[in-house]
Amino acid sequence: MAGLIHSTGGPLPLVITCEHGGDRVPHRYAAQFARHAALVRSHRGHDLGALKIAQALARRFRAPLEYATTSRLLIDLNRSLHHRDLFSEITRGLPTAEQQRIVEHHWRPFRDRVADQITTTIAAHGVVCHLSVHTFVPVRDGTTRRTDIGLLYDPARPGERALAGRWRAALRALRPDLTLHRNAPYRGVADGHTTALRRLHPPERYLGIELEVNQRFASLPSQKWQALIHALATTLATARHELG
Repeated sequence: MAGLIHSTGGPLPLVITCEHGGDRVPHRYAAQFARHAALVRSHRGHDLGALKIAQALARRFRAPLEYATTSRLLIDLNRSLHHRDLFSEITRGLPTAEQQRIVEHHWRPFRDRVADQITTTIAAHGVVCHLSVHTFVPVRDGTTRRTDIGLLYDPARPGERALAGRWRAALRALRPDLTLHRNAPYRGVADGHTTALRRLHPPERYLGIELEVNQRFASLPSQKWQALIHALATTLATARHELG
């Protein structure tokens, strides 16, 4: 890893986030969402199982965790302010002043907390790995997705490419039954939280990885679900020690 990152020593420090951790709708917007209860409870409202994964990884590595439990149908914390899907079909028609209120009370505080934690960790250790945890539906638009675990990153950033490669290799060795893909089911350079933070920090200081887990695992018996989370943690530990 020499030449890719500059750490003060020890394992690669982690900051973990979960942007879509719940489906809570603030009381102020209860009437706005009253006719959309089923949509809020669906995968459109939150990433099923993502917060449990993020919390387990944060405990394993004693890493800072920033998460949100407000439904992304209110505002998507993983989108930039200019993105067309920042607001959902439920909130897109709200008055501009009310949308700005949502930004200031929900989007900006979360983004600011994460940005501060990233800056603090870089100042202390010289580098940070930001792991943004998500899950995705097994079937989309009638097509079954083959990916079990996706690792999203920017291929132009050597540290991210190296970490994703090592994590994937460790996962493949431990769990050969899983279908592992890099930059699938989404592109790692698409608009998102990690993409925004890459603009603020050089590649030798900031490594942004999005973990995408197929939601089919969250419906498995608890023992199998926990085994998957354990495998993710164990192999991430291997990868981060190799890069530390």
